[in-house]
Amino acid sequence: MSRPWVVLAVLLPVALLALVVGVAIGSVTIAPTELWAVLRGDGAALHKTLLFDLRLPRALSAFAVGGLLAVAGALMQILLRNPLADPYVLGLSGGASVGALSAMLAGAGVMLVAGAAFAGALASTFVVFGIAHGTGSWSPVRLLLTGVVVAAGWGAVVSFMLAVSPSTELPGMLFWLMGDMAHARNPWPPLSILLLVVLVAVPFGRTLNILALGPQQAAALGVSVRRSEWLLHLAAALLAATAVTVAGSIGFVGLIVPHMLRLVIGNDQRVLLPASALVGGVLLVLADTLARTLIAPEQLPVGVITALLGVPAFLFLLQRSRA
Repeated sequence: MSRPWVVLAVLLPVALLALVVGVAIGSVTIAPTELWAVLRGDGAALHKTLLFDLRLPRALSAFAVGGLLAVAGALMQILLRNPLADPYVLGLSGGASVGALSAMLAGAGVMLVAGAAFAGALASTFVVFGIAHGTGSWSPVRLLLTGVVVAAGWGAVVSFMLAVSPSTELPGMLFWLMGDMAHARNPWPPLSILLLVVLVAVPFGRTLNILALGPQQAAALGVSVRRSEWLLHLAAALLAATAVTVAGSIGFVGLIVPHMLRLVIGNDQRVLLPASALVGGVLLVLADTLARTLIAPEQLPVGVITALLGVPAFLFLLQRSRA
């Protein structure tokens, strides 16, 4: 078995272990023997309620959101051939946040909030790539700077929306914007989308590997570059919008995970994409566990934890890209 596949085989039990840690640790710690008893149908009623009604849905949702963001980052880094690409840095998360907040303020239901988040992420994609392209071809640096500026613009729009929001809804909206898993109760829609995108993308791994070489090389080898790039845009927007709808704006997962994995297992997308889904999920489950326990009984937004990890990683990568 080759090294990348060994790494992938190791990641599966690591992901399961992270989920066990996520459901066992909290204000009431569930010992491994008690956890096993609950899973077998025995155990205390309190532990059953904690596990099945609160912690397991939250841990699975965190896993799904981390996987969605990591795979979105991996796809955008293929598209831009730049390790600094990330849905948060390029403004997709900001556009999705504006769309979702607009629907919330209008009193829309969950499905409309999700649709508005996807529309916001897609609109942000069009704006960033349209401005960066201009009348000529875009460069990775120009695209990155355009994304940063557009993300700042979305931030200003979000601030305005918060300023005119009813005071009763303001604390919850602020917490959600900083990345909050507290209200994640149904993990199956984001998990289904994550699994679907990975299963669809992996068979096209060879095409993605060629596309990562550059548009001219890909075209010379028979890849339909324009169609592939649009599919990547749509997939990244869908993944980012789904993550934002579940947990608000969480940054830097899509930046850190694919880059670190690439250093370990190389750039074969057939392995990198499922590995990103697993490691992104593990990272956010552990970050959410820290957010729940660090200042217990109060909770931190999980976006605070990912930002503390992501900012130095982003500065390190930016410094390397200038070298």
